[in-house]
Amino acid sequence: MIQLPSLTSLRAFEAAARLGGFSAAARELNVTHAAVAQQVRGLETSLGVTLLERAGRGLALTSEGERLAAALAAGFETIAAAVQEVRAGEDGRPLQVTLTPAFASQWLVPRLGRFWARHPEVPISLHPDRQVVDLARTGMDLAIRLGEGQWTGLESELLVPAAYTVVGAPSLLGDRDRLDPPQMAALPWIFEEGSHEERAWLRRIGLDPDALQATTMPTEELALSAARSGYGLYVELLALLGDDLASGRLRAVHAATDPRFGFWMVRRPMPPRRALRRFMAWLRAEAG
Repeated sequence: MIQLPSLTSLRAFEAAARLGGFSAAARELNVTHAAVAQQVRGLETSLGVTLLERAGRGLALTSEGERLAAALAAGFETIAAAVQEVRAGEDGRPLQVTLTPAFASQWLVPRLGRFWARHPEVPISLHPDRQVVDLARTGMDLAIRLGEGQWTGLESELLVPAAYTVVGAPSLLGDRDRLDPPQMAALPWIFEEGSHEERAWLRRIGLDPDALQATTMPTEELALSAARSGYGLYVELLALLGDDLASGRLRAVHAATDPRFGFWMVRRPMPPRRALRRFMAWLRAEAG
């Protein structure tokens, strides 16, 4: 069994490291300056290393102190989040889900009614955001992120591959139905404002979005309309192009699915509450 130092000494050190001194830590913990200093020095003696050093009038972390402070900060955040969830229990608190705006509007929201038909007792609060948010600090239960599934300190599970497809109107393509990257780079493009996911995918297939001759539209609807009018190539999730491809308004000219690159369900490494388990099980069924 691993022998850990006392929680009191670890908490005192984490506060002193985060706040930059014993006095500030003492105020936060509602103890004396001397008590914090004594706990930190006792921790250093127990570990056999120096964690904090004098730096002018303040304190500076040693390399060992930096590693321990980072681990403790993450650990205490996880504990605080777990305590909050235990206190909340199954009292109907909405599931907090952060996800990209594109995935929210194009994939999840059109399907969400089917989840509520099966689980009307589970409220969900969606937080579309193009930025990656800190799950512990924001209290999010689940994130749906685009990438390769590697986020430090979090658990991730692939939900759907990012099956993007490059499309163009017949008036732009002529009789061509397949284009390689150099051919695509020679044609004009249409982008939606803030299309970070699509641009990331284009880089993975060998195109530099910043070097393309492109027109940016403020909304997806306008971008699609411009593509249908033949103003440029456009990249979109294949699942959202059914009507355009079937009608011939747009023609798929390049598609590539990388099994490592997709939308992932990401959560903190703690037992999920019942509502989250139900939601994740439903997401898996929808994706399958």
